[in-house]
Amino acid sequence: MAKGLCIVNGYSSLQGPRHFYERMKEELERKNIGLSLLKATTFLSEIDGNGTIEILPGMFSFVLFLDKDAYLAAALEGQGYRLFNRAEAIRLSDDKMLTSLALAGHGIRMPKTIGAPLNYVGGHDQAFLRLVEKELSYPLVAKCSYGSLGREVKLVKDYSELESFEDENALKSHLYQEYIPSSKGIDYRLIVVGGHFVAGMRRKNEKDFRSNLACGGVGEKVEIPQGYIYMAEKAAKLLGLDYAGVDLLVGPDGEPLLSEVNSNAFLDGIEKTTGVNVAASYADHIVRTLGLQ
Repeated sequence: MAKGLCIVNGYSSLQGPRHFYERMKEELERKNIGLSLLKATTFLSEIDGNGTIEILPGMFSFVLFLDKDAYLAAALEGQGYRLFNRAEAIRLSDDKMLTSLALAGHGIRMPKTIGAPLNYVGGHDQAFLRLVEKELSYPLVAKCSYGSLGREVKLVKDYSELESFEDENALKSHLYQEYIPSSKGIDYRLIVVGGHFVAGMRRKNEKDFRSNLACGGVGEKVEIPQGYIYMAEKAAKLLGLDYAGVDLLVGPDGEPLLSEVNSNAFLDGIEKTTGVNVAASYADHIVRTLGLQ
């Protein structure tokens, strides 16, 4: 019996990763493949004195990596494990600015995006902030480059708020984006597995410009426009993701605009809303990729 290992973050108390693991365990067991669970804090990611990576014995056929630790992911790959998703794909999709840079020049439309300069000392440069407000105007969207569930994403309405966000996040990687009024509180979440669209929903939030379910948004089962499917599949392929949650905004003419790509988008909301067995599709992809059946 083939056996895989699922790794989750050791500090997070979110139920999403645990539910993801349980659903994948259920679907993989239907294919006579076992799946064990480990928190990333319960073992060492070590490079020994000989420069050899020592993490886990080679007793697993693959790793279902539900953490976002790119260092650990790269170390596991260095030991020879096939990860779902791969380390480089996680690195690119977890950093929102790197995502935009990786997809730029490939015909994928997105809100105008400005990365904040690296800051080692704190505070802010007024000249930079004035350039940001001139280029994007108000309101504009401010985001930390790392984060999920809509956290650390703010709608900035004037220079005072822009200055405050910059000061609060000066030592963190962050960016500024054009606000898209036509997509206020609305977006589409599409799940792509193995480069192919599997399920999608529209998310709406009447009380917040962020549509995330964690921010009070509600998922709706709707027919996903073909242009949205095409963009989501293209983005996932360019980033090298086996599994991707692609978030698309609604442009002024109804066209898709790429917002973010999540390498570990939770299963609960999308499966309940759409009735699609996303976990089964992911399990099928893993089996096909590894030739386990």
